[in-house]
Amino acid sequence: MSEKEIIEEAVSSKVNGAPASVSTTEAFDWDAYENGAINTSVSKEDLEKAYDQTLTLVKEGEVIEGTVISMNKREVVVNIGFKSDGVVPMSEFRYNPDLKVGDKVEVYIENQEDKKGQLILSHKQARQSRSWERVNEALENDEIIKGYIKCRTKGGMIVDVFGIEAFLPGSQIDVKPIRDYDVFVGKIMEFKVVKINHEFRNVVVSHKALIEAELEAQKKEIVSKLEKGQVLEGVVKNITTYGAFIDLGGVDGLIHITDLSWGRVNHPEEIVSLDQKLNVVILDFDEDMKRIALGLKQLTPHPWDALDADLKVGDKVQGKVVVMADYGAFVEIATGVEGLIHVSEMSWSQHLRSAQDFLKVGDDVEAVILTLDREERKMSLGIKQLKADPWENIDEKYAVGSKHTAKVRNFTGFGVFVEIEEGVDGLIHISDLSWTKKVKHPNEFTQVGATIEVVVLDIDKENRRLSLGHKQLEENPWDVFETVFTVGSIHEGTIVDLQERGAVIALQYGVEGFATPKHLVKEDGSQAQVEEKLNFKVIEFNKESKRIILSHSRIHEDAAREAKGEETVAAKKVAKKAKKEAAPVTQIEKTTLGDIQSLADLKDQLEGGK
Repeated sequence: MSEKEIIEEAVSSKVNGAPASVSTTEAFDWDAYENGAINTSVSKEDLEKAYDQTLTLVKEGEVIEGTVISMNKREVVVNIGFKSDGVVPMSEFRYNPDLKVGDKVEVYIENQEDKKGQLILSHKQARQSRSWERVNEALENDEIIKGYIKCRTKGGMIVDVFGIEAFLPGSQIDVKPIRDYDVFVGKIMEFKVVKINHEFRNVVVSHKALIEAELEAQKKEIVSKLEKGQVLEGVVKNITTYGAFIDLGGVDGLIHITDLSWGRVNHPEEIVSLDQKLNVVILDFDEDMKRIALGLKQLTPHPWDALDADLKVGDKVQGKVVVMADYGAFVEIATGVEGLIHVSEMSWSQHLRSAQDFLKVGDDVEAVILTLDREERKMSLGIKQLKADPWENIDEKYAVGSKHTAKVRNFTGFGVFVEIEEGVDGLIHISDLSWTKKVKHPNEFTQVGATIEVVVLDIDKENRRLSLGHKQLEENPWDVFETVFTVGSIHEGTIVDLQERGAVIALQYGVEGFATPKHLVKEDGSQAQVEEKLNFKVIEFNKESKRIILSHSRIHEDAAREAKGEETVAAKKVAKKAKKEAAPVTQIEKTTLGDIQSLADLKDQLEGGK
């Protein structure tokens, strides 16, 4: 307001005691005023009072409305009717990029006059002072408001609404999944307040809510026209591990991973990509239209229907391994046409193995068709059939008595399973491992993966199993041992194992014998110990059971018995000699008297008889 306007207002507003000569602005002599000569009855005090009445009375901390009179990149000048205009930083109007001169804005009086005489205003604080009131009104009235997206945060965005930092969840930005949140930072968008937590002063807003109503109308229209088998165009909206969601123009449908292609699909991204436009067929939907099942592969013929009609059992086919399992491998011989190679059809070998030992995903293989069911769309394949069955000529190649080198595959308590070649397995019984060593478990003799020389003992063609021996590679040493370890012979041995029931003694030639505890007592009465070297007497030898029973005690017992026997014989000899020397006298006397009496008795008998 110019000085002339202020004076005119002051003069016209003079009410009580004003002279008639200055009752209107027309009577005022402006030329005289400009020359400094004012002939009027209005005093200076009245003019100042009238001037003050034209100004707005403001207080610091008060919120009032002002008018934008100018603006630049840094500042906005606002007139609130005070004696000076106020300045507000432009950054406080980021939420409103449409701000222009003449707009009414609320400002907060921070300072009526700073050191430079400037009126300091704040639009931000003015908004905050009424923010909760406005936010609550917006929630109650379901009002659409504008907000400025300040930055990203975990799970969503931070939005400036009326000066309050509100939370915009990622799921509430749009009806479509958002892949890049950063593109929204710095934008002005419309929202609806959907939730307010007064205790924690939290506000949640949604942009999605604004477009859902419109989409709902579109959805009803689309759903009303849906039919099974109908082909529609859609856009890939989202991709998950189990399928792809397709936007049909306001209605979402799902193409399950199994309906993307007739062939194997590891992940939907192999077939479709985000924002891709494609035709889909409606497979099914529920009454509420909440779930719509779509198909992509159904738009093309089934590969089994196009399979070569001349293909039959026994034919060779080429394919690629697409899926592996412990029990076998699935091989795709054409898109959507697969056959199973069971692990038992991968090798002629009989011992159990995993399919991963033979093949892996991605391998190109050649196989033979074993079964073919076009109606059930199933096929079984084999790769071992590409090689000759080793058991066809087993009698010739592995005749009884022939010697071979085998590989140890597995152990059991009763023997060793070996493989001479792939598909030709055999068993070495524990009793056929060694002539001399007592083998408690095969792992004492060999180990898995080791090679071992064998002799074919028997062929079981029906069960595809060979009986093998290892000790038969050498002659039976027990024929010789029979002449060496005769009963009563004494040999030096070392106690290698001591048990409760007796001890195992290592003898020469690698032979082992056994002695019970009572046969381990030494001459001094003590018990023999492990690794002690002593002499042992053979008290039993059994060639059939390959058993030698030994005794250390018997040696000194027999020696003591012999010594005692010699003393007894000597004593008997001395006694006999002494008896012999005294015997003639006694004998003569006794015989003479006896004979005389006998003769006398005989004589009496004869005479009496007569």
